[in-house]
Amino acid sequence: MRRRFDPGDERGGELLLAADIGGGRPRRLDAAKIRKIHNLETCARAWSPRVIRHAGGKPIRSCEGFADSLCRGDRPLPGWIAPCLPTLVARPPVGADWIHEIKWDGYRISVYVERGAVIVRTRNGYDWTARFPTIAEALGKLKVRSAVIDGEATVLDEKGGSSFAELQAELATGGGQRAVLYAFDLLFLDGEDWRARPLEERRAALAGLIKKKPPLLLSQEYAGTGADFFRVACEHELEGIVSKRLDKPYRSGRSKDWLKTKCVQTEEFVVIGYQPSSGAVRAPLANIKVARREDGTLRYMGAVGTGFSERVAKVLRDRLDAIRSPRCAVPKLKVAGALWTKPDLVVEIDFRGLSAGGELRHASFRGIVE
Repeated sequence: MRRRFDPGDERGGELLLAADIGGGRPRRLDAAKIRKIHNLETCARAWSPRVIRHAGGKPIRSCEGFADSLCRGDRPLPGWIAPCLPTLVARPPVGADWIHEIKWDGYRISVYVERGAVIVRTRNGYDWTARFPTIAEALGKLKVRSAVIDGEATVLDEKGGSSFAELQAELATGGGQRAVLYAFDLLFLDGEDWRARPLEERRAALAGLIKKKPPLLLSQEYAGTGADFFRVACEHELEGIVSKRLDKPYRSGRSKDWLKTKCVQTEEFVVIGYQPSSGAVRAPLANIKVARREDGTLRYMGAVGTGFSERVAKVLRDRLDAIRSPRCAVPKLKVAGALWTKPDLVVEIDFRGLSAGGELRHASFRGIVE
């Protein structure tokens, strides 16, 4: 690399970078634009230059692409940020320092946007960009140089509520076209790490980015009492709420700055069979039979017949038909008309306690555990 730089030049030290970028022509770069770069060669190497030399003439805007980010002092986006996870509590917190949001029923994701390119990652860091094409396309149109946004991907049911089961069915059969993102936090913006800033600032900046129409939606906050919001959430049969401290930074891992209060209990159960539909309208199935693993054995916990649409029920029926078994996995259990399966499929079930006989009360299918 050859470089000539005259600091005494009356134009303040103008540089010309000749770079091999798609056959690009030499571009002038005002030295003032690289004050944040500790070493000129750092910027040069990042842009794969051939020559840096002094140039005459009027300075023009340059520093495009990655070099643009470096010359502004932008921090590169991390490959993945472990999410902040709320701590489960029995009742919502009290105080003006807390805001409250709906606990969305879907997949927790973080999205990484840089110069229009988008990567969608799961809470464990897996790349699921291909599974959420409409979300990724919309994020690529945001008016930002770079950003990292935290949120929940879900599908809205006919009542406008989020449905994890519908999301799974959509990913299995529809290619993720109906999925939406409820964005609730901003971790990076235009080369700056925002995690140390209070939630109030992060939320305000996020609200300015999201246009609030599918597939990108802003998770709305409620600033009233958590108890009132929780009561309304439960009346509408939502999963629960998440409460967050407005004055706190973003911390990866389990945190007491974020608290979740659930309207229902959620647990994983093994499917051991299902009841075919017997009504006039032939639905894929009437209910599923579930069991809990206890000390190496299976204990029957009852039937679950709500929480899935016909579309979800068909996906579930196809999965169960593939693992049919001639006998029940729970010894001596007899249920008239039931078809049994191998205990290979695990599902999440919402319920509200147990009956006197030890079976699930008000049980509702939530989704398949992949």
